[in-house]
Amino acid sequence: MESTLITDFTPEMTTLAVAFELSKASWKIGLHDSKREHPAMHTVADEAAQKRLEQAVAVIEETKQKWGLAQPLRVVVMYEAGQDGFWIARALIQLGYEALVIDPASIPVERHARRAKTDRLDTIKLLTCLRAWLRGERDRMHVIRIPESAAEAQRQLVRDRGELQKECGQHRDRIRKLLRTVGCWDSMDSHFARRLADGDVRCHDGSALAPELQQRLRRESVRMELAEQQLLALEKALVKQLPESTQERIATLTRLKAIGKVGAMRIVLELFWRDFDNRRQVGSCVGLVPQPYDSGESHIDQGISKQGNRRVRALLVEMAWMWLRYQPESALTRWFDKRTQGSGLNKRARRIAIIAVARRLVIALWRYLKDGVIPDGATLKAA
Repeated sequence: MESTLITDFTPEMTTLAVAFELSKASWKIGLHDSKREHPAMHTVADEAAQKRLEQAVAVIEETKQKWGLAQPLRVVVMYEAGQDGFWIARALIQLGYEALVIDPASIPVERHARRAKTDRLDTIKLLTCLRAWLRGERDRMHVIRIPESAAEAQRQLVRDRGELQKECGQHRDRIRKLLRTVGCWDSMDSHFARRLADGDVRCHDGSALAPELQQRLRRESVRMELAEQQLLALEKALVKQLPESTQERIATLTRLKAIGKVGAMRIVLELFWRDFDNRRQVGSCVGLVPQPYDSGESHIDQGISKQGNRRVRALLVEMAWMWLRYQPESALTRWFDKRTQGSGLNKRARRIAIIAVARRLVIALWRYLKDGVIPDGATLKAA
């Protein structure tokens, strides 16, 4: 009896890997299907954004026809996160492609003192990492989660508020410094512009300000007043512009002592617009995880990773200090007090400990929003 050889297999889907190296003048496009020795390289350089995108799509379609790639075909396009944001990825997804936006810092680079660097070599490096990622090597690059258009647009509200608040402080500080150059220590109250126009603001000896200085102060006052008016109008209509689900999450956070409306709104719009699977993802997303360096006899603590959204990281540190003040009986505050007690610990030790409190706080807030678990020992505001 002769044995029968049966070949039963399912053909794998053909994958076309595409990498974009973006710049203002042009886009360098690399394409590879894992069957050819060298990738195909193209450049599109139209001045209009939509036409340049159409040129890039035309390059992909022409390459598919030229190489005669079998169907079904999977096209994966990847580019680094930067000034162009996510509009390219969203447009490609609408056209039926699979788009990935990656963290530029996650791409490995050579450690030679002198290494060649061109747009072509960068595109090839991106293409190599993408092909390895498609083979299952997930540690070759870090893919960024693409937010929804509405979630990304809502961020502009709190970020604009922060910029306006910063601008008001800059104008006020500039006026105060200009006045000190002539020995005027007047306070910056709400009637400063009127007192300046009436000539009540004077030098240290009672003499009038120089006409040039007075004109500059008036221009600064006008700009400061405009920024304050815009800030006030934005704060009045800020929460009302958000969806009801977002408003509910903000209201849930503000029930906790030490969490104000502005802080709750910022952390919801900047961080909790996405879902997390576990606490490690939360800590890694805000960049508050430790980065040890342990090689041979070298054991160095490099501090936190500082990855992710820097605005959220700074906000969490501020919220951690407020938590210690207004939640003295919570487990987080007791943990901080236990590790910072003693005369041997200085201010630097407290700053290091507050980072750990911030990391634990953001995880506790995530559980509070997700499962309704109130942080251990925390108290709620009176109804």
